[in-house]
Amino acid sequence: MDITSIMAQKQNLSTVQKIQDLWLALNQELSNMFDAHYVCAAVASEVAAHTATTTIVGISDPQRKFFDVWICHVDGKMKQERWVSEKASFAPFIDAAKATYIEKFDRPVAELIQSELWLHPREAILGVPLPFPATPQSISSPGVLCLVDPNQDCFLGGSDLEHIAAISTIFLDRAYLRHQVDRQEVEFAVISDISHTLTSTLSLENVFNQLSGTIRRTLNVESLSVGLREAITGDIIFVDFLMGPLFEQMPSIRLKKGQGVAGWVAENSEPVIINDTYADKRFYRRVDRQSGFTTHSMICIPLKVEARTIGILQAINRINGEFSQHDLRLLQAIGGPLAAAIENSRLHMDVLAEKRRIETIFAGMSEGMLTVNSEHLITNANEAMGALLQIAPDTLLGKPIKNIVKLQKGDMTSFIDGIGDDADEYPQIIGDIIRDKGETVPILISGAAVTDNNDIINEYILAFSDLTQIREVERMRDDFFQGIVHELRTPLATILMYARLLREGKARDEEKAVRFLGVIERESDRLQKMVRQMLLLAKQEAGELHRSPEPVALNAIFSEILPPFADQATEKGLTFIQRISSELPDVMGNVDTFELILKNLIENAIKYTPSGSVRINAKAVNESVQVKIADDGIGIPPQSMPNLFKRFYRTQTAVERGIAGTGLGLYMVKENVENFGGSIQVESSEGKGSTFTVLFPAIQG
Repeated sequence: MDITSIMAQKQNLSTVQKIQDLWLALNQELSNMFDAHYVCAAVASEVAAHTATTTIVGISDPQRKFFDVWICHVDGKMKQERWVSEKASFAPFIDAAKATYIEKFDRPVAELIQSELWLHPREAILGVPLPFPATPQSISSPGVLCLVDPNQDCFLGGSDLEHIAAISTIFLDRAYLRHQVDRQEVEFAVISDISHTLTSTLSLENVFNQLSGTIRRTLNVESLSVGLREAITGDIIFVDFLMGPLFEQMPSIRLKKGQGVAGWVAENSEPVIINDTYADKRFYRRVDRQSGFTTHSMICIPLKVEARTIGILQAINRINGEFSQHDLRLLQAIGGPLAAAIENSRLHMDVLAEKRRIETIFAGMSEGMLTVNSEHLITNANEAMGALLQIAPDTLLGKPIKNIVKLQKGDMTSFIDGIGDDADEYPQIIGDIIRDKGETVPILISGAAVTDNNDIINEYILAFSDLTQIREVERMRDDFFQGIVHELRTPLATILMYARLLREGKARDEEKAVRFLGVIERESDRLQKMVRQMLLLAKQEAGELHRSPEPVALNAIFSEILPPFADQATEKGLTFIQRISSELPDVMGNVDTFELILKNLIENAIKYTPSGSVRINAKAVNESVQVKIADDGIGIPPQSMPNLFKRFYRTQTAVERGIAGTGLGLYMVKENVENFGGSIQVESSEGKGSTFTVLFPAIQG
């Protein structure tokens, strides 16, 4: 073997050893590195040190807008820079997909002037793309490994540089994979925390506060918006305060069913990624025009509860780059808990509203209400129940009902136990409850059972209706019918008796016959009056008396009705005094009704006055007409005053004195007075007379 071959062999062995040393150094340096930037810096440093050649390593951002570049010189000094993609000039090396040697002056002058890379070499660059080889399995961002002006002392050729790039690619992929894992762990932790926060609150305000803060930062977007779907129309209504300050002065944003990207997503229940919204025909541009906000890109997903779409969630304008499938998966991971939180909040608000509604009904009912649990302990009571028992409602809670509601006859426990029986669909019991002071109150108790999903009774609702007024009405009704029967029987008996006397010829002379006929006529008038009063009551109850009001002159009515009453009073031996102003203002109503009012009051004054006087006064007072009807009659007992104007009510004094009446006159008077906006008051002393004062609103002008 000649000396030249021996020297070449030694040189090859030396090159192999240098390459092995570089490999070992890279493996040792990169074995514990899991950051892509550190990997790039270490590769640049080790290659420059072992080859004595300026080394440049560049790697792009995910959106390929710029390159992070590490420049390591022979003396070991490192410099890191960021080059925009258009000026980096890495494209020829990346596109070649292999180690490429390019001389500087082979490049166009325009590229050399703008290039960041070609500022460094004097003659040429040997470069190889990263990752190498470029495969779908590699997850590293595109980049390059370059040797600047490699001379004859540089032992790395194109294939050797490719091997170094392949080793670097392994560590870069590992660093990117570690970064993805770390990012996913952080995102998982954030999503888990967000999900926990969303599902642990029942306030929509808290739910939306999460969107405007944590979730927006996690997704790295300018804005988030939530649109809730109306169940009836299908329209999408956006939550105002999530839209941002540009939308504060605008009315609520509403999209019709299927309108815009949001409407399309809600109707089709499919997510969309749009990185150029204005190129998408579904995008509704009017909102941007009205607000001045510009929507560049978005992800929109449906918010679904089971198979039902309740709204949409939009992430708008990703900061740094475009939306990806990873962003979509992240938003969908948040969308599920968000939809559940919104639905739970809605259901919670519905339950609270229903609870308030029931509580309002429960508290506002005029009947006494109790709820009792399965152990017959009182769980709730309204004010009416407290008033019925004359006990504060709060003091009833937790006590056995049998100790609180004591029936004069019967047992509350037995009644409650029987409420759940199918045989009695509407369980009720009528009886008297005993108050603490020994008083009894007639009541009607109705009950209903509240069951769970297994038809097990866990609560009873009891309603207590006070029958005191009904009993009083029944008593008054009985008194009325007894009075009617008595009143009808007396004149009928008189008419029948005198008619028989006439038929039997007992009236032997004309004078006696005329007297008999007079009695028959008087008693017939009495019957006719009673029937007429009953008919008037029936018409009043049917609303037939309440015709459209018209101006009425009271002076004309007084002129017509007072003379007959004056004669009637004189015949009875009473003094009849009338003082009627000659210029009473007109009032609104109708003539028949005012005649009914005045006739009833004057007739009562004459009827209930055995001796003395009856006084009628009428004058204008302020903006009203005041009519006073006073008498020196039997008066009204104090205990009768609360019931004086009720139907069928007659004072015990009148009944005991045998004064005829139906108990309807004053009831009809009060109803008609108030119907025309008037008022009536009474002052009375038993045995000393009564004064009724009526005020009618006068017609002004």
